Amino acid sequence: MKSNLILKVIKCFTFCMFWALGVVTYADNKCLTIQRIERNSTVPETLYGVFFEDINFAADGGLYAELIKNRSFEFDDPFMGWKISGNVSVRSDGPFKSNPHYVRLLPANNKWRRTSLQNEGFCGIGLKKDSLYHFSVWARSLSEESQNLLIELGESDADTWGQVVASAQCEVSSSEWEKYSVTLIPNRTCEHAFLRIFHQGKGGVDLEHVSLFPEDVWKHRKNGMRRDLVEALAELKPGVFRFPGGCIVEGTDLTTRYQWKRTLGPVEDRPVMENRWHFTFQHRYYPDYYQSHGIGFYEFFQLSEDLEAEPLPVLNAGLICQYMAEDISQHAPLDSLQSYIQDALDLIEFANGDTLTYWGKKRAELGHPLPFRLKYLGIGNEQWGPEYVERLSLFVKSIREKYPDIIIIGSSGPKPDGADFDFLWKKMNELKVDCVDEHFYKDEEWFASQADRYDNYNRNGAKVFAGEYACHCRLDERNRFDAALLEAAFMTGIDRNSDIVSMATYAPLFAHYKAWQWRPDLIWFDNLDVVRSASFYVQKLFSCYKGTERLDITVEGLPLVGGLGQDSLYASAVWDAHRNAYILKLVNLSRNDQCLSIAESGIGKELCDRGEVIEFGTTCDSIDNRRDNNMLVVPKSYPIKVGSLHTLPLSVKSRSLSIYILYRKGK
Repeated sequence: MKSNLILKVIKCFTFCMFWALGVVTYADNKCLTIQRIERNSTVPETLYGVFFEDINFAADGGLYAELIKNRSFEFDDPFMGWKISGNVSVRSDGPFKSNPHYVRLLPANNKWRRTSLQNEGFCGIGLKKDSLYHFSVWARSLSEESQNLLIELGESDADTWGQVVASAQCEVSSSEWEKYSVTLIPNRTCEHAFLRIFHQGKGGVDLEHVSLFPEDVWKHRKNGMRRDLVEALAELKPGVFRFPGGCIVEGTDLTTRYQWKRTLGPVEDRPVMENRWHFTFQHRYYPDYYQSHGIGFYEFFQLSEDLEAEPLPVLNAGLICQYMAEDISQHAPLDSLQSYIQDALDLIEFANGDTLTYWGKKRAELGHPLPFRLKYLGIGNEQWGPEYVERLSLFVKSIREKYPDIIIIGSSGPKPDGADFDFLWKKMNELKVDCVDEHFYKDEEWFASQADRYDNYNRNGAKVFAGEYACHCRLDERNRFDAALLEAAFMTGIDRNSDIVSMATYAPLFAHYKAWQWRPDLIWFDNLDVVRSASFYVQKLFSCYKGTERLDITVEGLPLVGGLGQDSLYASAVWDAHRNAYILKLVNLSRNDQCLSIAESGIGKELCDRGEVIEFGTTCDSIDNRRDNNMLVVPKSYPIKVGSLHTLPLSVKSRSLSIYILYRKGK
């Protein structure tokens, strides 16, 4: 892994110089030799996927379609997210064991006052005109008489006489806890609406688990997900779906680590927990960021199935976030690790066990009698050091004994190189884990110089999972086209090395425009709309055109990796049996259009009867799609005429990604 260090330094220096000058020397037409590979050429179905973590309000306030914040009054401040008036109090002997808090509403004892609750949602509540919204609440009357509630949706800054855009009456008729529902239909679209509940009865009423869902959710499921966000994921055609993190797997202490068993069952009784991202960055501080676990492990498995992606859950390894740990005693002791290991074994049974097993029966009771066919399991997020290795070894031993076919994924830590990285790779191979999770959030020069990163990796050890990566531009860590293009250059190296790299997922996945902690991100959204970044389109193009068989593609015997004399060109090639087509991905980081051809040897004599070119580029490096124009940077395609491949001229515009799909004649 260190053998190419000097070459990489030279490449990095060269790229820095060209980048600063904004020019490169134009070169002669390059001739690509493209050949079949005799062994280990199959492209993994899992090569490109998605990684979900609840950061940037990705779950509550994002993918999870619930519109009410702190719906069970379980935040540290029970009224966070709520405005109250009149006679409202919090009590803690409610019907749900894990979420015992509820509110009691009594008359205001003044005819001019009103007892009410008002919820702000997540940076407001997004409402669409004439759409259906389902309000529900668990409630009981404090007397034998029914109590009336007025449910309103309103808009505080509305330029109209009244704030209300929808309203309905809800009658609480029982003195026992029951669930009540009404449907509201807004008369206009609002991005920052609120929910308000007026108590109109003469007696008291208790309310718990106040909820509001749009009718229009993914697959019309109860407790559903935002349809537009899931549709964006489906567009990527991911081969693998990693969840639930990320750093939230670790927690800031052992009590706040992610525990999958607590995310099953009725949503009313899934315990609410702080999100470790609400206080991580002082400059992006969100004390109202919690996890309702409305999307739990059952929903994650279900979503994986919807996306036709392999589920890849990640479990805590008995370590809290090591960046936050001040002492080894904060981690789970080795002699107390059995419950963590048992959680892993139980998860495999939950996903794969038949309905006669304890956890397989639980899955069936939730509505999925057939197994989820789990193949992959990550142990630990980006842990490091001997404390990780000694804990991981116990997991590996137990999982191998009971479930030898499970593909175990270990960690190489939070950095892409260095002493800790090398130590962990050595230990992962000694433990015989199947795959090692690498993370890299690096700058422009790093991505430009890493297309050959995996060319010389050991093919006899563990595979690579590039589990978290994104180009972070030094001067402006936000989504930009040039960052996406650099990611594409790097990903040609993943294409060429898919015999050793079995999975890759960009991170983070989602970000709310009004409530983010980290950027860049793949998909941005607000309360009404979704915006696909330039990086999204790079991921989509590489995933949708990953092919089925990797091919060897060289110029003068060397891969195109942006090296010396290669004029900032990068390339990969695959055969796609489903399309009966050759697919070439060409990235040009230079400021000049470049021309290439295909050598007569290899596939050059093949006849193709038609072709297509997809171009992804722009004249401005720093732009990206945005809310007021979500089509600023999008791929464009057009047909081309093709005969013998060696006679086909190839062109790659400056600062662009071009994908050639060349359909072979006949079958």
